[in-house]
This record gives sequence, C-alpha cells and structure tokens, in this order.
Amino acid sequence: MTEHAPLIIDIAGHALTGDDRRRLAHPLVGGMILFARNWENREQLAALCAEIKTVREDLLISVDHEGGRVQRFRTDGFTHLPPMRALGELWMKKGPQPEGASAMQAMEAATAAGYVLGAELRACGVDFSFTPVLDLDYGDSEVIGNRAFGRDPRIVSMLARSLMLGLLQAGMANCGKHFPGHGFVKADSHRRSRSTTAA
Repeated sequence: MTEHAPLIIDIAGHALTGDDRRRLAHPLVGGMILFARNWENREQLAALCAEIKTVREDLLISVDHEGGRVQRFRTDGFTHLPPMRALGELWMKKGPQPEGASAMQAMEAATAAGYVLGAELRACGVDFSFTPVLDLDYGDSEVIGNRAFGRDPRIVSMLARSLMLGLLQAGMANCGKHFPGHGFVKADSHRRSRSTTAA
C-alpha cells in the first residue's frame, strides 16, 4: 500500500497554473480534491487529472462525489445518482413481495450505484471519492438530511457496504464519512463558528 503525504489541496480552475504545479510538487502534499469549479466537461476533467499525474504520479486525485445533491460532476454523460435516502426507502418498502426482498433490492441498487459512480470517475482519472455518508439521519441536520441512507445503523451499514462493493468493483478507492456523526447536530460543520468571550 502506498503511503501519501498528509495534505490534500485544491486548485481554482480547469487547468493547472505554474503556482498549482509548484504546490502539488511539495513533498507534504499527497494529492488534491476536485470541486464543481474544476469541471467543464469530461474531456477537460480527464486532461486535468492527466496533467496532475505529470507533476507526480503518486498524487491522489479525490472528489466529494456521493450522488444526490453532493455530486460535483452532473453533465456530459455523468449519471444523475439519487440521494442515498432513496436506497434506504427502497429497503423499507412494503408490498406483496416476499419478506426481505426489498432489502435485497436496495443492496443490489446500492452496489449498482457504487459501480456507476466509481466507473464514471475512474474513466476520467479520479482515484478516490469521499463516499458513502455513514451518518444516521435523525431529522435535525439539514446538512445531512437525504444524504444519509436512513436512521437505522444496521440498514445504513449494510447499504454502505453494498455501495462500497460497487466502488471496489469499479476500481474506486473511497472513504466513509462523517465522524463521530453529523446527522444528530443542527450546526453545519463546514462553516466556521465564531465564539465570543466576555471582556
């Protein structure tokens, strides 16, 4: 297993500048994370990923790409994946089918979603996706909401495992998130809070 330097950095545009190249070449940088601002189309994304690898072959190219509202690339052939809650709802679906059939359908759908997500990113040269969301949806966090598979930890773990299997089949490395759990808090951890102290 390759060890990576500790820093993951980002860039502002669709291609590397000289400053970007210098920053990516720094020995403490292990890779970069892509955002929607780095996307124009598949050809441009593939060219950017190839350009990053010319700086250093070992740089890890990552993206926060889950499906639903957190899907950085949405056009030019990228599949619009549902939010993960849709898979949790499929698991809980009642009907005339045999007991457990909806759970099996949900796990198969999660594996398929993971494969599609991974295959489309790998085709453009992306190495790693920060997915799946492992938070439990307690109904309080607007940040998590339908990004979570559901509230039951057993269902969430089984669906996450299935999604990760699909990612693995596509050759996509991944990392579950968030810890210790964002689904129970209302505050948005992406925003810096300012604390005030009495003078």
